Amino acid sequence: MRMRPTLSWTPAGDLPPGTTDPGPVVELLRAGGVLVLSGAGISTESGIPDYRSEGGSLGRHTPMTYQDFTASAQARRRYWARSHLGWRTFGRARPNAGHRAVAAFERHGLLSGVISQNVDGLHQAAGSEDVVELHGSLSRVVCLSCGAVGSRRALALRLKEANPGFAPTAAAINPDGDADLTDAQVGDFRVLPCLVCGGVLKPDVVFFGETVPAPRVERCRRLVREARSLLVLGSSLTVMSGLRFVRQAAEAGKPVVIVNRDPTRGDHHALTRVALPLGATLTTVADQLHVRIDAEAAEEA
Repeated sequence: MRMRPTLSWTPAGDLPPGTTDPGPVVELLRAGGVLVLSGAGISTESGIPDYRSEGGSLGRHTPMTYQDFTASAQARRRYWARSHLGWRTFGRARPNAGHRAVAAFERHGLLSGVISQNVDGLHQAAGSEDVVELHGSLSRVVCLSCGAVGSRRALALRLKEANPGFAPTAAAINPDGDADLTDAQVGDFRVLPCLVCGGVLKPDVVFFGETVPAPRVERCRRLVREARSLLVLGSSLTVMSGLRFVRQAAEAGKPVVIVNRDPTRGDHHALTRVALPLGATLTTVADQLHVRIDAEAAEEA
């Protein structure tokens, strides 16, 4: 998903070192008006792997590209078989302490909004309301012919009925909800058309090789303009779709703080990078700000 999978970034040796002091996050939130930009790292504690950390899925898995999906019926068969299996695991994922902390900060009026690079819907499941899904959501499907948008859960039921007995064991589940299956395991999996026009269905997400819709990008740019500061949570900022907002904030003189255990492409634009686990760090920050975090998410993912 997101950009072309051939894009890569190797941390330079002169990047600013990270800190293990969560104080900069506390101070940023205490001032209010914080825009959160979250990445795959915030969902790893919910059992969803990221792309680029040590052991991340890009080391063994090439995500489906938009070009392959639209050009090949066999590619769509392979994608939907793997995604259908992955959805069973992906759909059961629940918000973790990091998601719940972000929702708590929003309830206490400390945030101006959330931009999520993830497609898992876990921010909303934790109770966050003002969320822009930069790369879309796996909870929806869209028809490439008529534009009709439908429920992924409803499609999952249709696919289950159309493919009785389909239950291969996946080698792994990836951040885009795609499961690792061999062609033999995919077999003759039956792909279903749009119920409205019979067209090709696609998950309502931005694939690699596909661009984020311009109105969505502009909405995010407006959020950056209106925010007092930017807090990046669990993103390597490797691809431009997220990095551009960090650059925008820094160029406007707005403070940027990053919480990510590994170096990121945006470290030079930030006041500091807090190199600590997200869930524990945000829980500590909430305690210091006297913000109560709900023990359980209020909604289903």
